[in-house]
Amino acid sequence: MKLVITSQGPDLNSPVDPRFGRAKFFIVFDSDAKQFSSVDNSLNLNALQGAGIQSGKNIVNLGAEAVITGHVGPKALATLTSAGVKIYTGASGTVAEAVEQFNAGKLKLADSPDVQGHWM
Repeated sequence: MKLVITSQGPDLNSPVDPRFGRAKFFIVFDSDAKQFSSVDNSLNLNALQGAGIQSGKNIVNLGAEAVITGHVGPKALATLTSAGVKIYTGASGTVAEAVEQFNAGKLKLADSPDVQGHWM
């Protein structure tokens, strides 16, 4: 399964970024191959508006099946769910720990936003 985890840095030992649209990096983790790559999200990190929508479109283009993050806003949720990408919130610790939380079923499948738009 191809997972995308919001991150404050470019590797598995980086802290999870609690924001989706304005995360510094996205870690693309292939749970079958146990391999990862990082995607710089600085363009959306500094966007005045539309960060959630644009980040969501980028995630869809990466072929993600699920996103792991701390929180998700309404526009990002709509963008991702309309493309069939599942969103899991409540992740904390490092990216590697967030993957463990996901595998253990400890994250919440988001069916509604848990923050408002423009959450910093």
